[in-house]
Amino acid sequence: MVINEKQLEKLGAFEISSEMLKLAKKNQKSNVFLNAGRGNPNWINTLARLAFCRIMEFGVRESRLTIDIGDMAGYVQTNGIYNRLLKFLSPDDRREDKFIVDSLTYLDKELDLPLDEVVAEMTNGIIGNNYPVPNRILKYSEIILNKYLESTLYDGEKLADSTDLFATEGGTAAIVYAFHSLSENHLLKPGDKVAINTPIFTPYLEIPELNDYELMELDLGSHEKDDWEIRASELEKLADPSVKAFFVVNPSNPGSKAFDRKALTAVKHAIEKNPNLMIITDDVYGTFVSDFKTIYSVAPHNTMLVYSFSKLYGATGWRLGLIGLNQENIFDKKISELDETDKKELATRYEHVVVDPAKMKFIDRITADSRSVGLYHTSGLSTPQQIMEDLFALTHLVYASGSVDSYINESRLLVNRRYEDLYKSIGAKEDVSRTNAKYYSLIDIYKIAEEKYGSDFEKYLEDNFEQVDFLLKLAEKNGVVLMDGVGFGSKAGELRVSEANLPTKKYKVIGQQVLDLLQEYHESFEKKNK
Repeated sequence: MVINEKQLEKLGAFEISSEMLKLAKKNQKSNVFLNAGRGNPNWINTLARLAFCRIMEFGVRESRLTIDIGDMAGYVQTNGIYNRLLKFLSPDDRREDKFIVDSLTYLDKELDLPLDEVVAEMTNGIIGNNYPVPNRILKYSEIILNKYLESTLYDGEKLADSTDLFATEGGTAAIVYAFHSLSENHLLKPGDKVAINTPIFTPYLEIPELNDYELMELDLGSHEKDDWEIRASELEKLADPSVKAFFVVNPSNPGSKAFDRKALTAVKHAIEKNPNLMIITDDVYGTFVSDFKTIYSVAPHNTMLVYSFSKLYGATGWRLGLIGLNQENIFDKKISELDETDKKELATRYEHVVVDPAKMKFIDRITADSRSVGLYHTSGLSTPQQIMEDLFALTHLVYASGSVDSYINESRLLVNRRYEDLYKSIGAKEDVSRTNAKYYSLIDIYKIAEEKYGSDFEKYLEDNFEQVDFLLKLAEKNGVVLMDGVGFGSKAGELRVSEANLPTKKYKVIGQQVLDLLQEYHESFEKKNK
């Protein structure tokens, strides 16, 4: 199969990876196909899923109490439903049943929620017999999920009661919705300067360049020499009032580094000089760092929080995400300060779905925009998906002992073992800092080449091969798929490895395959220089 490397380089990182898959599956050495290019985890949380199935079964039984004709059942009655659920469950015999009972006890004792209403929301939600009402997020889901975010991401800051949430189809949808509404509400206009911490998840690099947005990017770079930690001096650039927004993945993808306390302090200081700065922080990997602290917790009024359950709970196919905004935020403030022409335009945009568009919160505008406004009344994440989010969250809220969650700890240990195996097999220096999530790695092929074979060989690689050549040969000859770091905004020669989606023993194999291919390049180099 012949692939034009120049044409390939024009594609996005994930599109290049798709082309690599075709080569790797028919690799020349007939090796086992290993795809370490994507971040889909190869583990799942079982407890929440089993509880979901039990509540589904209960919901069908409840529905038959009102109508029961063949396969047709009726509606769910709220009054007394909590006690009926308790009678249905067998907590002494089934762990998932005990989890449901423990969850309801937690919601009663810790959050003081009315249990008939909570059980009715969960039951109706799981059987999916109604539109999402409210359409931004279910009433009790918002309370539960706020407590989860506060426990896992805020590091002691109490923001659950002052945060509005919008449940979305994964973090990806949250990003798309955010950019769209920032543009529609004139918060970002063509030519505006936006700061991006690179390397970063590719859509953050690609979306600003699209004709829909035409934004000007300011690169706040993290570098390998700093173990991908962003320097406070880079964040000082946010103090410039010409910088309208800052987009960040924290911990980073692909660098896997969380902002340390110095970086968070630098963001706070920048906002003091640039108080209108809008921040979007995607914190999907936050739970893989102990004592993680989100930017939202130090700058809640300037920050939109994006979160997804997909990585930690092995739920990429479920599409479970959230957008969080503080009830007092810069986005609403900036909308209130728009000129009269823009305000009039927005009033026309939203006047058919709310009585007073001027008072419509930005997070509700995002919800409406997600369904082209006209279908606002049918917007919202499907109710079974929302209840799945609740159950994942409750496994943490109910069973975490202080800051210790055994499931989260096992997830961290798993990626840590894979990270160590990869680095030891390839002979690279490990980053053992607390802020390293270890979900991804960036492997510098040129650096490894220089360390093993000298600077002349490293220069030969750089001068004689396109940046994707090594990746192509790794796939075509050895059956290993990695991702091109350049597509994430890193320099040529850096390859992204996911420590999430392959059996643990395969990471030693990947390291060895990289070294074997590098040796082949070196043999060609030596023949050429004899």
